[in-house]
Amino acid sequence: MKPVSHLPVNDSTNGWSRILPPRSPKPPLKSDMRVHTVVVGAGYAGLAAARRMAENRPNETVMLLEAHEAGENASGRNSGFAIDLPHVISSSMNELEGAHRHMKLSRTAIAYHEKQIAKHRIQCDWKQSGKYQTAVTDYGVRKYLEPFMQELEQLQEPYTYVDGPELSDTLGTSHFSGAVYTPGCRLLNPAALVRGLADTLPENAVLHEHTPVIGIDCSNSIHLKTPSGSVQANRLIISVNAFARYFGFYTRHILPFAANASLSRRLTADEQASLGCKEPWGVTPANAFASITMRYTEDHRILVRQNIYFNRQMRESRDYQNRVARLHKRLFDERFPMLPDVSMEYTWTGYLALSQNGAPGFGRIAENVYSCVCQNAIGVTKGTISGMLAADMACGEDNELIGDMQKLGKPNPLPPVPFLDIGVRAKLLWEMWNARKEV
Repeated sequence: MKPVSHLPVNDSTNGWSRILPPRSPKPPLKSDMRVHTVVVGAGYAGLAAARRMAENRPNETVMLLEAHEAGENASGRNSGFAIDLPHVISSSMNELEGAHRHMKLSRTAIAYHEKQIAKHRIQCDWKQSGKYQTAVTDYGVRKYLEPFMQELEQLQEPYTYVDGPELSDTLGTSHFSGAVYTPGCRLLNPAALVRGLADTLPENAVLHEHTPVIGIDCSNSIHLKTPSGSVQANRLIISVNAFARYFGFYTRHILPFAANASLSRRLTADEQASLGCKEPWGVTPANAFASITMRYTEDHRILVRQNIYFNRQMRESRDYQNRVARLHKRLFDERFPMLPDVSMEYTWTGYLALSQNGAPGFGRIAENVYSCVCQNAIGVTKGTISGMLAADMACGEDNELIGDMQKLGKPNPLPPVPFLDIGVRAKLLWEMWNARKEV
């Protein structure tokens, strides 16, 4: 049996879950079990895979194992955008076809979430607010936003260009020169959605939290070891994102990254009036590696996320997060000088998986083993649809979307260490320098 030597750590800093009422996690696994299907990782991908498998096979038992608690993992730590459009498009026919596939997959995931939210009355502040893709400088408008608008026209997707003065009225900050507004994005509290999905699984899907997998053997049948039990299964679905390499899969194909976010305290009525925003909004930057993602939430908080960076161990110290909180406060003050007394109430780090070519880690990877990992920072939609389709593939279901997912490709092999680390960090430094005026 191969030991799983590196496990996720819950540092209890996630602001999205800290602002929610307490939740009682499902009990850990404390016995030896035999089930039809086991899914590892209760993020968007794993929850979708477990639900879909349970629906496809109502007379079979599906077990879902989560190392910590639902909503505390990476899926509950993102910025809360369910994005329907691809990040990068070009005008070539192949790229446009790929963009249409991406939109079909993403919108299927959004429709799935809206069905579950309505059916189970999940309270997660889900709202179709759209999003603003922003540029700080006139150069950023020309370099990033104008090509983006041309690409949207090629796709026949609706958008609105919003210039600086109008944007200032909408967002409450004059920091940006312009933005492209697209209406299809949904905003949400990601931890609340993950909790809600975890607590409404079908009866034949059993979730065990605080149950990390510490050993794996797929040589004959599926055999997983946990601290207080074990699982034997006919099928395994891996949905652990960047931790997949510790299970022996995608060992040189996935790049682990980290992103830091802070959530302000709730604004007072006077501060809300000073800000002047009528509705919640979401801002994504023209360059995600250098610039800032922001949200104004339903409960009148402001989220700041900045600095996506390579983090091989997927660990951060509290001292580092304290430094990040001070940086985020400075960035907040630069954008909202009318709110000098607003503090950053929570600061946390979330981890994500990227591939060199932007492809997902999806499909059959061994006998009776399937994966839905590497969402390339679009986990709410890409994670969800990859989990659904991994379950369909494992069941032999005829779903044309499986072909669409497979056409997105597979992650390219990566160079060995230390060349990989040097190359990734050099690329990030170049991105930061090239877009330094867009911060």
